[in-house]
Amino acid sequence: MGRLGVDLYPLQAGVGLDRVDTFAKFLGGSPANVAVAAARLGRRTALLSRTGADPFGTYLRRELKGFGVDDRWVTEVEEYPTPVTFCALFPPDDFPLTFYRRPKAPDLEIRPHELDLDAVRAARVFWATGTGLSAEPSRTATLTALRARSGREVTVLDLDWRPMFWADPAAARPYYAEALRHATVAVGNLDECEVATGERAPYAAARALLAAGGDGGPRLAVVKRGPEGVLALAADGTSAEVPPLPVEVVNGLGAGDAFGGALVDGLLAGRDLDTTLRAANAAGAIVAGRLACSSAMPYAAEIAEALASGSGTLPEKG
Repeated sequence: MGRLGVDLYPLQAGVGLDRVDTFAKFLGGSPANVAVAAARLGRRTALLSRTGADPFGTYLRRELKGFGVDDRWVTEVEEYPTPVTFCALFPPDDFPLTFYRRPKAPDLEIRPHELDLDAVRAARVFWATGTGLSAEPSRTATLTALRARSGREVTVLDLDWRPMFWADPAAARPYYAEALRHATVAVGNLDECEVATGERAPYAAARALLAAGGDGGPRLAVVKRGPEGVLALAADGTSAEVPPLPVEVVNGLGAGDAFGGALVDGLLAGRDLDTTLRAANAAGAIVAGRLACSSAMPYAAEIAEALASGSGTLPEKG
């Protein structure tokens, strides 16, 4: 549930957007990419989102279907255009984004009364993001969906912190706290963990995420540490810490979404934490070695190949 838009990536690296001549167009938005990533791994996925009533919205719904993602809960909002995001490429670690989501993005117009709560409850996995908490009516709709999931496995809150989406970034923590009360899995990088919990040290952040729900809340905290790899800590004390897979980086955006899709796949399959995190890291590395996000999401055979070879740099397959 959440963000959906068009990504425009330059076909030239190492130059600012003011000097780029040509771009390639892709489906984008973190939750949409996670749905695509899980579908690539054989999972049946759907997206709950909104687009504008415009050609870009038509494009996105067609792309979702092409990737095998059910788009029945993706509807149009007449008042606002489909958002567009531009990225500049300065590998290996600088990929500045320029968001065009004004006056408001349609995916923030999801309203509580429009939710198909029966479908939300029935899903084996429900994935929501912190961006959905950044404005009304999406904030109330996101919390309503999460409350409907309370106690159900697997309910994921991707912290997904984007300060530019918040009218008052300082006001975010209480909304994150409320969302975490209803999640069973929390996922975020160190910056996102700090916003949600006040903790930045990896183990402290993981423990704070587990404690955020009081008697309920997350039973698994996944802390992404960039070049230091990833840490997962479960409420029962089980933990795993996995280093990153080397890759020649082309575009670091989308790596976290590939990680998310593979994380979901591992949780659904009942794999142990270490195995799940290694596959998720490999999925993220593969996408970091490619230009696109959605269309770059790996298949299971590619993840196996990356793990066997020890490198995320793989040729892209159809």
